[in-house]
Amino acid sequence: MPRQPVVRQNDWGSLTPPTLGAWEPTLSVTVVVPTFNYQHTLPYVLAGLAAQSYPSHLLEVLVVDDQSSPAQELPEVRPDNTRLIRVEDGWGRANACHLGALAAEGDVLHWYDADMLAYREEVEAHARWHHLVDYAVPGGDKRFVDPTPLLDTDPAVVRDRIATGEAADLFPGQAHEPHQWVEDYWAKTDDLRTAGPRAQRFHIGMTGSVTKALYFDSDGFDRTLRLGEDMHLGHSLAQAGGVFVVDREARSWHLGRSQVLRRAEQVNRYNDPYLADLVPTMRPKRNKRGRTYQVPYLEVVVPAGPADDTIRVVDSLLDGDVPDLRVTVVGPWESVHEDRVQPVEDPVLETRLVHRSYLHDPRVRLATSAPPVSDAEHLLTLPDVSMAPLRHALPPLLDDLERTHHGARLLSYDSGAVARLERTSALARVARVAAGGDDHEALLEESFGTKTYPAAAVGWVPTHEREVERFTLPARPPMDPEKSEHRMVKAFRKAAVLPTPDEQPPDDQPDEGKRGLFGRRR
Repeated sequence: MPRQPVVRQNDWGSLTPPTLGAWEPTLSVTVVVPTFNYQHTLPYVLAGLAAQSYPSHLLEVLVVDDQSSPAQELPEVRPDNTRLIRVEDGWGRANACHLGALAAEGDVLHWYDADMLAYREEVEAHARWHHLVDYAVPGGDKRFVDPTPLLDTDPAVVRDRIATGEAADLFPGQAHEPHQWVEDYWAKTDDLRTAGPRAQRFHIGMTGSVTKALYFDSDGFDRTLRLGEDMHLGHSLAQAGGVFVVDREARSWHLGRSQVLRRAEQVNRYNDPYLADLVPTMRPKRNKRGRTYQVPYLEVVVPAGPADDTIRVVDSLLDGDVPDLRVTVVGPWESVHEDRVQPVEDPVLETRLVHRSYLHDPRVRLATSAPPVSDAEHLLTLPDVSMAPLRHALPPLLDDLERTHHGARLLSYDSGAVARLERTSALARVARVAAGGDDHEALLEESFGTKTYPAAAVGWVPTHEREVERFTLPARPPMDPEKSEHRMVKAFRKAAVLPTPDEQPPDDQPDEGKRGLFGRRR
């Protein structure tokens, strides 16, 4: 089987799709339409889908009724192959779309909301990208419009007008609104061609499509999400190797303003904790310090070696300036037993010491083998425990990778070993496009770009030289409270928590003698 075309980063412009109406499709498409109490607009949605230029024998429509009241029924005007399925367990758009994906018979899944009205070539425009590569994630162009005048029109008339290419004329004289902040970002990034890893952030609005293969290779929809599920799906598809395409010929009307446009501040307030926890690319929603998240920004895989060196390397990582990380230590943890043994002569002592050191640390996982894939945005794989990063070493490396949109940074040790800092989405893309006999390193360079640095030049030192600060608490008699307070104030000022004496505000109160920090007289 020939290798798929290679798209560099997110520059989908290297692909040449066929001209609409001038090609012969072969892939079947399932349009998944989740609906909850959209009885007033669904007839027009299905009317638009019944007028598509895509061959009817390759088109399936699944209407997923998310427990509407009254229960949704299929209108008379609809595509030939239309099915209605009902949600029995769970609720929400993500849940309904995933149920549709499981029931779909098509090669391509095309998400389409129950308040969207498609132009004639909408499905065809999406499908042509999937005939080029199996990892394309095209999104369409939409305009928001007041649907009130349309709702008095017979759906059969709407179908016939769309079929003759009149979709643009359905709302004469009416104002319509673009998805402005999306349009603005498209304009800044040449329709996402230069957006790199940030392209996934704009997988929104849900006129998107994806091959069934890519969807099920990804984590798919998070069925617990009630809002923001499209943004999370974008992250999942990127992690599976997806490239995000803007197709302005995949056009739709959005029948009414979306909830996000109507209640943007409230929707964002609701979404932020969920998306911050699940989507590492949304770093502005995450704290710089002090927090960890369900899906980390960085995962580091460390092979267990001698206990002292392993502990020092792992402690160095945890002590560093990237708290948003997970450390996976790979070792024979099953060998740690509770049988009677002389503790300091235990044959598995080295393993036991590492095991006990991190058994209860929430940022450390003890694994018996390296994970085949990582859900983190970046993966750092160490060859051994001979070198450790200084506290400030990792952020500049990660920033270097982010700025260039590259796929990897290789850190060479003097021993000849190499540590690999890799973008997980880049690894997934390479795995998708590689054919038998392909050089994965060459493909990684071709599709994303790589660079090698000497580890010692970017903040890595021999492990025995890396000191991680510990608390000191010597045995001593109790200190005089005033002296202790003086030291405390000095420590606060050193940390810039309190102003220095010459920065103190004037005191308008009469001098009643020296007072301590908390206002009591000394």
